Amino acid sequence: MTHSRNHVILQPAYVLHSTPYRDTSVLLEVFTPGHGRIGLVARGVRTAKSRLRGVLQPFRPLLISWHSKGDLGTLTTAEVNVEEGGAATCLGGGALMSGFYLNELLMRLLHRHDPHPASFHSYDIALRKLVLREDDVMLQQALRIFEKELLRDIGYGLVLDRDVMTGEPVTAEGMYRYHLEKGPERMECATAAPLANTLGIVLHGRTLLGLAHNELDRGDVLQEAKKLLRKLLAVRLGRQPLRSRELYNEMRAIISM
Repeated sequence: MTHSRNHVILQPAYVLHSTPYRDTSVLLEVFTPGHGRIGLVARGVRTAKSRLRGVLQPFRPLLISWHSKGDLGTLTTAEVNVEEGGAATCLGGGALMSGFYLNELLMRLLHRHDPHPASFHSYDIALRKLVLREDDVMLQQALRIFEKELLRDIGYGLVLDRDVMTGEPVTAEGMYRYHLEKGPERMECATAAPLANTLGIVLHGRTLLGLAHNELDRGDVLQEAKKLLRKLLAVRLGRQPLRSRELYNEMRAIISM
C-alpha cells in the first residue's frame, strides 16, 4: 500500500508542548490555524549547531513547514513570524503560568488534525494580552475571554443573553441559576443560597451580560465568570486535573512562605 506525502509550507504556528526524542530530536505538539493541532518530529534540533534550537519556543509566533504521510509529521523549516511581532516569549510569573494553562486547554480539548482557526485567533490575542500583563485583572480578563471563545469554537457555546426557560432577555439586576448543559434560568428569590453543582451555578445577570460582551471590569463579575467557566470546562476536561493549575498553586505556595 502506498501513501501520499503531504507537504505544508510556511504555516503560522505556535508550539504547545515539546518532549525530547532520541539523542538530538524533539517531539512537538504544534497549533496551526489551517491544520489544527499536529504532532511533528523536529530532528537534530537539540544539537549545539542547530539554528532551530532557539526558535521552537512556546508562545512565539512562527512560520513552519513540514511533510507527513501519517499522524506524525516531520518538521522541515521554522522561522519567527516577524510580521506577527515574534516576541511573545516575554512571559513571566503569573503570565507565564497562564500561558501554559492556555496551552494545556488546547492540548486537552482539541483533537489532532481538526482545524480551529477561530481558536487560533483567540489564542493569539490572549497571548498578546499576557505579554502586556499590566495587572492581574487584565490577565484574568484575557483568560476568561479565551475560555469562553474556546468553548464556543468546539461546540459548547454559552447562552448568556436570555433565560433558557422563558426566552426573556437577561437583566443585569436579576439573579440566575446557570444549568451547565442548558443555560441561565432566572431565580425568583434573589437571596437564594448557592446550589449543588448538579442544579447549576447561581450568579448575577450582570455577570452573564459582562461575559457576553467581554466587559469584565468589575471584580465581582470577573470572579463569578471564573467560577462559571471553570465548572463548564471541568465537564469537558473530565476527572484528570490540569497540571498547569497544580504548578501555579505550587508556585504561589512557595512565594507565600
